[in-house]
Amino acid sequence: MTAPHAPLNVLFLCNYNSARSILAEALLNDMGAGRFKAYSAGSSPRAEIHPMALQVLQHAGISTEGLRSKGWQEFSAPDAPHMDLVITLCDDTAGEACPVWPGHPATAHWGYADPVGSRIDDAHRLEAFRQTMHLLHRRLELLIALPAEKLGKALLQTSARELAAL
Repeated sequence: MTAPHAPLNVLFLCNYNSARSILAEALLNDMGAGRFKAYSAGSSPRAEIHPMALQVLQHAGISTEGLRSKGWQEFSAPDAPHMDLVITLCDDTAGEACPVWPGHPATAHWGYADPVGSRIDDAHRLEAFRQTMHLLHRRLELLIALPAEKLGKALLQTSARELAAL
């Protein structure tokens, strides 16, 4: 009998860690079947998660327990879990100087529009959250479906970056 592999640690980054990165964290933890452990953080985290992010997750039957907005410094500390993959989800964060992550994880950018939007009403904003969650779900399904050899340290960065084009 072979021992189970440790899950791949994936960190999702956005500026505020209140919407897209929270959705990605909750989705991957729900979908990952123990093969992945997702986290999220932001360069300028909000005090609270956007309520519509929590609403669409709960409506989809995905647990929101333990979700909170976090700063990315939490994951660059010496005692932080070592990440295997760090994925930026907003263009602003992709352009920022990120901390040096312990273990030198693979990186990728999967850009998504901000569902919060500044000039839309609540009905359109809620639909933007639903669409963002759906798009993340589709891409995360592809990540989860990658064969084990594509998730190894040598190929993980290439695999994750190829998913950005889909």
